[in-house]
Amino acid sequence: MIATQMLRDGLREGKWDARLISLYGQAQPAKERIEAVLHRWEEVFGRTDCAGVFSAPGRTELGGNHTDHQHGRVLAASVNVDMLAVAAPTGTNVIRVCSEGYPALEVALDGTAPVERERNTSAALIRGVACRIRELGYPVGGFDAYMVSDVPAGSGLSSSAAYEVLLGTIMNHLFCGAEISAVRIAQIGQYAENVFFGKPCGLMDQTACAVGGAVAIDFADPAAPVVEGIGVDLTREGYALCILESGASHADLTEEYAAIPAEMRAVAAALGHEVLREVDEDAFFDAIPRIRARVGDRAVLRAIHFFAENRRAADEAEALRQDDFPRFLALMRESGQSSYMYLQNVSCHMTPREQAVAVALAVSERALAGEGAFRVHGGGFAGTIQAIVPLARLDDFRRRTEAVLGAGKCHVMSIRPEGGVQLLTM
Repeated sequence: MIATQMLRDGLREGKWDARLISLYGQAQPAKERIEAVLHRWEEVFGRTDCAGVFSAPGRTELGGNHTDHQHGRVLAASVNVDMLAVAAPTGTNVIRVCSEGYPALEVALDGTAPVERERNTSAALIRGVACRIRELGYPVGGFDAYMVSDVPAGSGLSSSAAYEVLLGTIMNHLFCGAEISAVRIAQIGQYAENVFFGKPCGLMDQTACAVGGAVAIDFADPAAPVVEGIGVDLTREGYALCILESGASHADLTEEYAAIPAEMRAVAAALGHEVLREVDEDAFFDAIPRIRARVGDRAVLRAIHFFAENRRAADEAEALRQDDFPRFLALMRESGQSSYMYLQNVSCHMTPREQAVAVALAVSERALAGEGAFRVHGGGFAGTIQAIVPLARLDDFRRRTEAVLGAGKCHVMSIRPEGGVQLLTM
């Protein structure tokens, strides 16, 4: 940890420029943003001789839509938008978090159980991360943190996972000697979201945010997921990664998200298993006439998606390993079609007149004119979609999509090489 004034001096002297360029693409905007957070931290909490600057990125899912919660395979990547925090230990038993644009939070670390009034709040995530780290045998104390974010809430870039990973990264460095691995930080975040926040999510979002870069992840054993870095240079291939805001928010969609793993597990249970990864695909197809009445047609269709998507995620990773980018794009297009037809996470059954994600997909398809790839990603239903756009078409793609979705709704991003980190070290 470093005094806040020393952090500010080091930034102005260019001490960390190379590191900031590697994460953000440019040093100066990152330095100005960090200095602004340092200034706000000092305004709220005062100067200190023991502060750290921490970052956790958003993520995008390249393949494996809704496979992680069935112990399946995914292909994901961290992106160059993040949650950024200045934090310092206080020697107390209280965590104080000020997130720009939101009310300040105080969480006293008393007890290890979820607090019912905190369900579905950021306080639940703070408590959940801290309690889980303590359960694992590590010390956690009080600290003050000031956070900013350019990962839009409800965007499909997983702001909740970035928040959990940022909290875990802060506690890991402040109290645990940075001994907790990135994968374990991800598991801690998932635990906080499942048990304390009350949302039944898989582990893909947190793993991508915590580990960083492009990663192929196999969740056959969720307690010990197999994570492999996958090299991918979109610019070298002549493409850009675009994230398009559909205009629909993820807020209040927990029921829609929860139905997907619940229905997939219902299919697995009908065949004597807990999750679909344990089910023989041929046995499933043979049993469709019998299980439709038990679990419903939508559950059957979602299971059909899982089996194909689980293979597809592995095939996408292999295509990138083999430097076969056209094959990767073809598989990504198949993934988007499967999510639309079988997984059915493009629109909400409760609001049939609102089809924002479907409109974003349709506009992207027309703008790409048969090139590149486009798909819903992440939880779906709202938020954003993803497109891989030829650089030669990028300006036209942005113009065409923003003409429908609105100015500034097409974001050109890059894959960030690191996940949750302490940014500035001596």
